Amino acid sequence: MSKLQLYLAAIGLIGLLALAIPSASRAEPWTLEDPNYDRSDGLRVLVYHDMEGLAGQDNLMSYVFGMPEYPQGQEMLAADINAVIAGLYQGGATEVDVVDAHGSLNPDPDVRRDLLDSRAGQVSRDQPFDGYIDLIEVGYYDAVVAVGNHAKTGSGGFAAHTKTLGIEVFYGDRTVTESEMIALAWGDVGVPMILVTGDDRLRDDLSTMPWLEYVTTKKATGVDSAELRPVPEVHAEKTAKARRALENLDQARAMKIKTPVEVRVRAISPSSLEAANGLPGLDCAGNVCRFEAENYEAAYRGADALINVAQGGWLWSAMGRLVRDGNMTAYSETFGAVAAEWIDAESGRLQRSPPQEERKYYGSQ
Repeated sequence: MSKLQLYLAAIGLIGLLALAIPSASRAEPWTLEDPNYDRSDGLRVLVYHDMEGLAGQDNLMSYVFGMPEYPQGQEMLAADINAVIAGLYQGGATEVDVVDAHGSLNPDPDVRRDLLDSRAGQVSRDQPFDGYIDLIEVGYYDAVVAVGNHAKTGSGGFAAHTKTLGIEVFYGDRTVTESEMIALAWGDVGVPMILVTGDDRLRDDLSTMPWLEYVTTKKATGVDSAELRPVPEVHAEKTAKARRALENLDQARAMKIKTPVEVRVRAISPSSLEAANGLPGLDCAGNVCRFEAENYEAAYRGADALINVAQGGWLWSAMGRLVRDGNMTAYSETFGAVAAEWIDAESGRLQRSPPQEERKYYGSQ
């Protein structure tokens, strides 16, 4: 056999071996590991809720605090969560807690206590906290669930986004959803995600977790439209799959990030990362910034900081629009109010806000 024939044969063998290895296992920036839980002291489940993937919901305003449709959204949210809670207790849960992962700016929880299953607890703290990362603890929860979630930026899902509008987050070469962010945070301490509910596009996004029980609440027909399934049917499926998810807990896997983590954040107009260009520790080109993190917490917090920078683009876009539209009165009033605050601060005249009454925080409010 000639050298050329040997070379071609070797290439062919490599190709066959590559086909034999699932593509996901080659590309994923995480490993799938056996869960770490101890049922001797009960079976505890933490339920994260968002508010864009609800059953019966096809109106974007239903998850926006202050809009007339928002109270109806709260009722849909509680009904979805309660259907899942019922199934978790049927599956053997001894404790179920709920944490807000939506961020509607409502000072009270999006899920109303009077509507929530009385058996469930609501996670709260005396100070603001990020439920995606600040709750991670070894040995307390045995599984996590995400209710009412949405697909990632660019997926075509109903209200699709990642953390906020116009943002993509990559770990390695993989663009991730908020559901996967939760799974990776808890996977770092051996806790698996076992159930997610949302639209059909999010279901497609989560093929990374083949053990996952998933309930499709609706079919996305656009970012602002959806074909709805009958709500009683969806709730019945949520209860059944929540029960099955716990009964099959041994089949679940914890998603553990590989370290170091290469993180990329991409901003889509009007979000902008141009302000981050040149900052030490970042490799930025236009609206994409890259950095390396030593662990998952650093990866998450670094990406979150970049997202906060990117959101500044919305302010400049809004101010520029006022100028382009010739609405100089609104521009002057807005800019003047901000400038006045700076002048008072610089002159030592800024009045500090009076101490707020003690309140509880429930997550991404």
